[in-house]
Amino acid sequence: MICSTGPHEEKDKTDAAHQGKQAISRFSNFSPQRPACSPMPSRSLHVAVIGAGAAGLVAARELRREGHDPVVFERGAGVGGNWLYHPAASADPLGSGGVQSSLYASLRTNVPRECMGFLDFPFVADAGATSSYSDDPRRFPGHEEVLRYLQEFARRFDLLGLIRLETEVVSVRRDDTSAGWKLWYRSRKLPGAGGEEVKVVEDDVFDAVVVCNGHSDEPRLADIAGIDGWPGKQMHSRNYRVPDPFHGQVVVIVGYAPSGLDISRDIVGVAKEVHVAHRSPATSETQSTAHANLWLHPMIERASEDGSVVFQDGCRVKADAILYCTGYKYNFPFLGDDVGVFVDDNRVDPLYKHVFPPHLAPHISFIGLSLKALQFPVFQLQSTWVARVLSGRAELPSQEEMMEDMAAFYSELEARGCPKSYTHDLGECTYEYEDWVADQCGLERIERWRKEMFVAALKNFADRPESYRNEWDDDHLLLEAHRDFTKYF
Repeated sequence: MICSTGPHEEKDKTDAAHQGKQAISRFSNFSPQRPACSPMPSRSLHVAVIGAGAAGLVAARELRREGHDPVVFERGAGVGGNWLYHPAASADPLGSGGVQSSLYASLRTNVPRECMGFLDFPFVADAGATSSYSDDPRRFPGHEEVLRYLQEFARRFDLLGLIRLETEVVSVRRDDTSAGWKLWYRSRKLPGAGGEEVKVVEDDVFDAVVVCNGHSDEPRLADIAGIDGWPGKQMHSRNYRVPDPFHGQVVVIVGYAPSGLDISRDIVGVAKEVHVAHRSPATSETQSTAHANLWLHPMIERASEDGSVVFQDGCRVKADAILYCTGYKYNFPFLGDDVGVFVDDNRVDPLYKHVFPPHLAPHISFIGLSLKALQFPVFQLQSTWVARVLSGRAELPSQEEMMEDMAAFYSELEARGCPKSYTHDLGECTYEYEDWVADQCGLERIERWRKEMFVAALKNFADRPESYRNEWDDDHLLLEAHRDFTKYF
């Protein structure tokens, strides 16, 4: 490595904590008018749910609670979506290649389990004798515990009978003979002759479709000058599982969000050197860290044919591998252009409040696109909103009003200098958004302790990047959470 290193600094994560604090003050005064909801559902629809991860499971539950008839299509062999870990990775280290999971073996949650779980199904370590998901008591448990929690959720609410496993939706189109939507799906069948397993494409017609296929499938890569001629190994974090393949190597990691932080610490124990490139304005020059063989850099300026990687501060390293922890692109391969919903620079457009395409609402909807939010609670609120709009207990504005709202939202993002790719990043508006959706459903807003715990976790992540999962200062909120949970046991 040819460069000098400055003092150890970890300032790049403080923006997230600051945004969280701003949000607490903003939602306290946000009081939109609560819409009127009729007491009983007036419509019962046949609804397709695409995906049986966290969003798809809670969508199915809320749809059935509202009197609808949901069918869940899941391409994997079990429920859990991205939380269903698979040790194998794609044959293409930069692609998805049909492997469903993007988890690495050592992954733990980056928010406390108490605020992560569904609103009425606490994610606690000791959930009583009827629970089967309490094998990992840590506040920030491993991915196996999250999968057990989701599996238990599916069992507890009798959802498994609604789910068609190993069934992949390949196309969604308007049905010309009805007012509904036709789904073509491919599933594994055992034909009578020969007994060999084949995939058969079938179709069915639904009144509505709820898209819950997640947002951690299609890798998003950094644009690096000269990368096509760079001779080293490249991999996206989607295909990272364990550190062993990087033993003794010089590794450059692009990105320093939670996955970049985790993987850099995972690899540092076996690699010769680890260099992390990220966009934080606080990182204008190379910085040392608490690990003797780990450095933080500004972003990469170029990669060269001799195997070197040059950072924006002029630092140059001869690297064996580049590992992209740069996130994902939204991808809906089953939606044709005729549906009229497109992904433009990672903005799913058009979408009213991240859920409803105005020209198709309410019969096409999307659950779980939001980033930097209390994910499972947001999935639940969005699912309840969709279910009640479909039944007639909640109402949407007119198509014109929804389009006007979207235009105003996009203009606000542009005025703030927010890139289009951040459209679904709720950031400092997450609590305002959650409260707004709860109001549309006539539900109580998310508990204050849960919001404050999330903010405390963001701050703790910024202050203690090496130990935030094992040290915290919010025990008072933990006690409040467990008092609140008693009504569910």
